[in-house]
Amino acid sequence: MKYNPDIHKRRSLRFKNYDYAEQGAYFVTICTKNRECLFGDAVNGEMVLNAAGDMVRKVWDELHVNYQGIETDQFIIMPNHVHGIVLLNTGPAHNRRGLINQTPTSMKWIMMKNPDQILGKIIRHFKAKSSKQIRDRGLNHFQWQRNYHDRIIRNEKELMNIREYIRNNPQRWDRDTENPAYL
Repeated sequence: MKYNPDIHKRRSLRFKNYDYAEQGAYFVTICTKNRECLFGDAVNGEMVLNAAGDMVRKVWDELHVNYQGIETDQFIIMPNHVHGIVLLNTGPAHNRRGLINQTPTSMKWIMMKNPDQILGKIIRHFKAKSSKQIRDRGLNHFQWQRNYHDRIIRNEKELMNIREYIRNNPQRWDRDTENPAYL
């Protein structure tokens, strides 16, 4: 069934009245649709990525190239989700109209439409580009779950804790509620 705003009441996961164009650090979690394990396996506390996982890694690693004014920090690909930290800064590429996308030119309009949702635009770009690459290489049914979870990182201690959580995520996979084998 197609989305109908009169029937379907979608609730935003974003923090109400927060300007997601603000300089800062954001912890994001993005899951595959139906939590399907498509990116590889956690083996002995380490992630072993398959081809789809490698493509997701490549797209994440290129985000800072595509969007001047952001940096990617700690990142992990799990079998059915990813965790990462996105850092927005208000350097010369940032203004109240949004981050200026340097490449490709056709993407510039995305950053200009709604500057208060820059983080969302970056995540949509990540999901769209990685989905296309994965589907183009034969995994035709691949989809990300609608939306994503974000947390505004408020201080250095929280940033360090989240970095550690991301690094240690594969070691906890057997106890992770995102793991379909977890009971």
